[in-house]
Amino acid sequence: MADLVLSRHVDGVAVVSFNRPERHNALNDAMIDQWREAVADALATDGTRCLLLRGEGLSFSSGRDLQELGSRPRGETDAEYVAAAQAANLALVRAKVPVVAAMQGHAIGGAFETALCADVRLAADDLRCSFPEIRSGLVPDTGASVMATALAGASRTKLLVMTGRTIDATTALAWGLVDELVAVDRLDAAALDLATHLAAAPPVAVRAAKRLVDQAWLEGLEAGMKRELDAQVALFATADHAEARAAFRERRAPTFLGL
Repeated sequence: MADLVLSRHVDGVAVVSFNRPERHNALNDAMIDQWREAVADALATDGTRCLLLRGEGLSFSSGRDLQELGSRPRGETDAEYVAAAQAANLALVRAKVPVVAAMQGHAIGGAFETALCADVRLAADDLRCSFPEIRSGLVPDTGASVMATALAGASRTKLLVMTGRTIDATTALAWGLVDELVAVDRLDAAALDLATHLAAAPPVAVRAAKRLVDQAWLEGLEAGMKRELDAQVALFATADHAEARAAFRERRAPTFLGL
């Protein structure tokens, strides 16, 4: 199987990269499996003091590969599939080491939610991010309703989730969804510099700082993900979602009836 995810260690930093650049790192099931394994291995490796998440090529990730949207080739239920995705994001939030996300190009849907689970997000000035699930009759389901609301506020999160609108890097920074902007050609160096700095900091104190802040909202995130799971499973069964998938296959505009 192709290396759809790359991993390396640099001065205490585990760097895990999406590696499907020809598709802007669109998330198919094979990549998702490799990503979860790589992240788990990185967090379990002695000497890892910071985790850096990034994407090869022009984008962090364009989100779910629409060719596989709703497919369950291994026979999972919708609930099992979404729960596994939520567990992967919660593992980032619960990680004992700091997690940095370097975002450029597209950061869409579930990939955007994964970045929101990082402790710090650096963004290139070409970043474009969105939650487009509404176009498929769905909602974000791996923490956006809690994390984006905590960072950007309720009304801005509703705007993103209910419209699927794409925002640029400057807007994402102003809304608190990313923490720093850098030129696209400096993103990798800036992200690695920050991650290396965090890796060199006193590890016990860094873990304590991360834990103290996360305790203020982790319980709400876990409860919010449960609500997202319930909502998404129900939405997968709607006629509107079926119509969205049919319209995509048939290359036409969908007609939603609210059923």
